[in-house]
Amino acid sequence: MIDAVLDASALLALLRNEPGAERVKSVLRNSAMTTINYGEIVGFYARRGASEVEIRRLLHPLPTERIAFDEELAYVVGLMLPQTSSAGLSLGDRACLGLAGRLGVIALTADRSWSRIARAVGVTVEAIR
Repeated sequence: MIDAVLDASALLALLRNEPGAERVKSVLRNSAMTTINYGEIVGFYARRGASEVEIRRLLHPLPTERIAFDEELAYVVGLMLPQTSSAGLSLGDRACLGLAGRLGVIALTADRSWSRIARAVGVTVEAIR
């Protein structure tokens, strides 16, 4: 059962042992994330010189369910743009929110600006720090 959808910033906080890591750890076994957010994490490590093998070794064991970004989610995320543009949310941010809304669970992020738009998009957001 999925209890939370993780933004890339939340999972990175756990992987890097940053503030908020314990909160992410508490939901990790029952969490999900979009493949877009997963790609953001791969990119984070690739930008810092990690090889594909190293990144796969780090991420593969994680129990977080990866959910493909499909056409229906694309519509949800695209239609969310007017409500989220004032907070400067990226495609990845909106993908996380869209999946959390679809599943009816909380979205965990390290980005506090999400709280300004959570009500407008009908998603419960928790900033981990």
